[in-house]
Amino acid sequence: MEALVSQAGDSRLLSCCLVVASSQAADLQVQVTREPQKKPGPSQPLLFGKTFTDHMLMVEWTKKTGWSRPRIQPFQNLTLHPACSALHYSLQLFEGLKAYKGRDQQVRLFRPWLNMDRMLRSARRLCLPDFDKQELLECIRRLIEVDKDWVPDSHGSSLYVRPVLIGNEPSLGVGLVTQALLYVILCPVGSYFPGDSMTPVSLLADPTFIRAWMGGVGDYKVGGNYGPTVALQQEAQKKGCEQVLWLYGPDHQLTEVGTMNIFVYWTHKDGVLELATPPLDGIILPGVVRQSLLDLARTWGEFRVAERKVTMEELKRALEEGRVREVFGSGTACQVCPVHQILYEGKQLHIPTMENGPELILRFQKELKAIQDYTSHKTLGLSSVSCELRRSGTCWEFIVQLPESSYSVVCSTEPVPTIGCFRCDAAGCAFTGWIRGSSPPKDS
Repeated sequence: MEALVSQAGDSRLLSCCLVVASSQAADLQVQVTREPQKKPGPSQPLLFGKTFTDHMLMVEWTKKTGWSRPRIQPFQNLTLHPACSALHYSLQLFEGLKAYKGRDQQVRLFRPWLNMDRMLRSARRLCLPDFDKQELLECIRRLIEVDKDWVPDSHGSSLYVRPVLIGNEPSLGVGLVTQALLYVILCPVGSYFPGDSMTPVSLLADPTFIRAWMGGVGDYKVGGNYGPTVALQQEAQKKGCEQVLWLYGPDHQLTEVGTMNIFVYWTHKDGVLELATPPLDGIILPGVVRQSLLDLARTWGEFRVAERKVTMEELKRALEEGRVREVFGSGTACQVCPVHQILYEGKQLHIPTMENGPELILRFQKELKAIQDYTSHKTLGLSSVSCELRRSGTCWEFIVQLPESSYSVVCSTEPVPTIGCFRCDAAGCAFTGWIRGSSPPKDS
């Protein structure tokens, strides 16, 4: 897990702490609201996507001038031209990641570089402007630092981060945009499952409807993938199901569960205990939690981990032969969500997920929570990421060496803070800041 947000002090730190050596992040403007909202109380439920923090990040782009100076400003409505290309032609994309407050009261983003990689990939698919991932991530870090008091610390809660990039062309016609808008909003959210409970979901598997297809955009996080799913979601609810199991192809391959990736934990027909999930072949979204579960399972080395196609016929046969242990979805909102029933071709297929513990799901949940709470310093993935701290006069320079680039952070505050580091996954950043007397982790 990458710790990207320092333990913030007062607002004076925003202009001088952990400044990335890049023009855009260094030029960030901060306008603090004069009318802060009342924050939710400890006992108030935090419904997903209903409550927003005081501030947002905004950056405009034009073909003529490129990216403007980024700014953090009070949360407010957008003003868009009625012909805005995002509204007419779905030239828009978004991301979703979370920041967690650990037991040490530090705030950390969970594997944000995977989200930055995916976001840039989506932008290129829609011919929206490229952006510097390091600069955007530093701007997001600064936004969270401004709204640090909104990060909840109750059990299972987090701060949901929603970056959005839209085409803002003020004219009709499908084509390349000459104007775009990138913005980021924040939502404090509660646990997907109240308390320590874990409620399984039932799925409607209807091969008549297809979420994505080869050569399409099913593996990009664009709005056009989500709106068309609402109709079948409503149909699923009418039939007593909570979610949709999306199938693909004449052999009815399992692809996704609602907006989650899907996993099957079973004894394969060859007699080997296996965790299987569909491959990244262009049909499914490359989920961050999906990758994290695969990384954890491979680290354990206790069963086979396979990224391969799984069909409904395979699943039905395995259920008949008693080889299925657990079926579950994974995603940023819920982390891991158990499945106990699938309605397929008019028949209810019972999945014995809950009867089996669910042992693997609970283990995944426990491991992820320990990383996010920073009670575990486990790294996700085997990487060549390294970090180094250097003293130069009254300043500290923190250098992260990634496989294809380096990331330099300079801090010149008084008193000079201690900055620690730890290894993380190959796709991720690897720095964290401790300000005002905090100390780095013991394994740094």
